[in-house]
Amino acid sequence: MSLLSLIAALFLEQWRPLSERQPVYGPVERYADFLERQFNAGEVRHGAIAWVLAVVPVAIGAWLVYLICSFMSPLMALALNIAVLYLTMGFRQFSHYFTDIHLALKEDDLPRARELLGVWRGHDCAHLSAEEVARLAIEEALTASHRHVFGVVFWFVVLPGPSGAILYRMAMFLRRRWGGASQFFTPAFAPELAQFGKFSRDAFTVLDWLPVRVTAAAFAVVGDFEDAVYCWRTQAAKWGDAALGIVLAAGAGALGVRLGMPIVIGGEVVDRPELGVGDEAGVALLDSTVGLVWRALVLYLLMLLVLGVAQAVR
Repeated sequence: MSLLSLIAALFLEQWRPLSERQPVYGPVERYADFLERQFNAGEVRHGAIAWVLAVVPVAIGAWLVYLICSFMSPLMALALNIAVLYLTMGFRQFSHYFTDIHLALKEDDLPRARELLGVWRGHDCAHLSAEEVARLAIEEALTASHRHVFGVVFWFVVLPGPSGAILYRMAMFLRRRWGGASQFFTPAFAPELAQFGKFSRDAFTVLDWLPVRVTAAAFAVVGDFEDAVYCWRTQAAKWGDAALGIVLAAGAGALGVRLGMPIVIGGEVVDRPELGVGDEAGVALLDSTVGLVWRALVLYLLMLLVLGVAQAVR
């Protein structure tokens, strides 16, 4: 059922992308804000209580609904899985930015590519070169493919029904909302959230520990395996977000492209370690990035098929 749910959700999103997610995430944002107002007294334990109240009831509730649907009809359970994956995976949530940047660079419309990248990443990209735009677009695509697709799929498969997908996306949402982020260019979160948001950061780190490694392994298998493993082992720990560094380093090695490296943002040089080996980023490697992500997704689906067949013949 997991494989059918994933394939159906992917086709559904390709056919009719969910362009506006505010009706879905609006109530979640308001609930998170309510819990923050009620529990934020500047201590880690208050953040832990708020996180549990925000995440656990929703995940358990989804599991219970799935059990009820399974008891009533397997088709109802399948429909529930598809609906939740459609709302949580977000494959097209990021791919349109990448596609538009790719098209702009192909047409030598660098100002347009800079503008799109700035909207996507949330910082000024007005002075970046074409190579830097391509490099950051590849980094963002690899990041988004893990956070919005592969991480969700991993927990969807591990936990029963749609509870895993909801758990992962809720944890990721609260990490951003309360815990800030450690990636480059991300604005610092409010000081009053420093302690309150610590648990949300730690919880997501734990939940993402295995998925980032599975994603990196998938990139290695469907790309240049030796370079991917080499970059993963020697470069990933240097990245600001060590977990995300695994995905980016393995992806860069698999593609044979150089990512990271210092760039100028807002008139200031942002020092970033170099990831990957091989060529400078460019339009051709944007094509390769799309192929890498799709091959990794097909590998996921094939693994699910093998597991399903193995369970059926036992």
